[in-house]
Amino acid sequence: MILCDIGNSTVDIYENGVPCKVVLSEFRPKSLNGDVWYVSVNHSLSERLESLQNWHNCATLIDWDKYYPTMGIDRIMVCEAIDDGVVVDAGSAITVDVMKEGVYRGGFISLGIRSAQEAYARLSPALSMSFNFEVDLTIMAKNTPDALTVGFLAPLVHKIESLGKPIYLTGGDAQILARYFSDAIVDEVLVFKGMQKLINKGTQC
Repeated sequence: MILCDIGNSTVDIYENGVPCKVVLSEFRPKSLNGDVWYVSVNHSLSERLESLQNWHNCATLIDWDKYYPTMGIDRIMVCEAIDDGVVVDAGSAITVDVMKEGVYRGGFISLGIRSAQEAYARLSPALSMSFNFEVDLTIMAKNTPDALTVGFLAPLVHKIESLGKPIYLTGGDAQILARYFSDAIVDEVLVFKGMQKLINKGTQC
């Protein structure tokens, strides 16, 4: 079985426990043999995949009553991966979701790290600078990079910690956020674990 997470510019493939990334323009769905289960935010490619008999959409296995209708498919999959905890997916946006005994309890969406830096830069050229990820979030900053970093990350980190549950980090900036959570679990293939868990559940029914 092959698992695919299809975005708007890249495709993440997970086969035999090994992840790889392919640029969307170079991706050839017919080159993958055997059963392929996928999630996709790329509607045009999804329409093409419907005609391929060995491609199966994980969205058909979701119990949508557990979530809200406009919730992103990747976000649902990382939630499906765990039964109890806080899932932080640090990508273009940072999504934070709470699971309790396998039930979705809600969450929130923040700007991603790069998006936040770009937003500050649009406010003023004087704020066009990189965050300092070595800064201590518990103290007041005395320079602009530290002030930007504390202003963005400190409330986010505090809110996540206040949820009082095990923290699971995934996404491209997971390692950056891991610096601020001593006991967080970083799992870069969490989306695929959620897909596998949902597939196993669906095929057993």
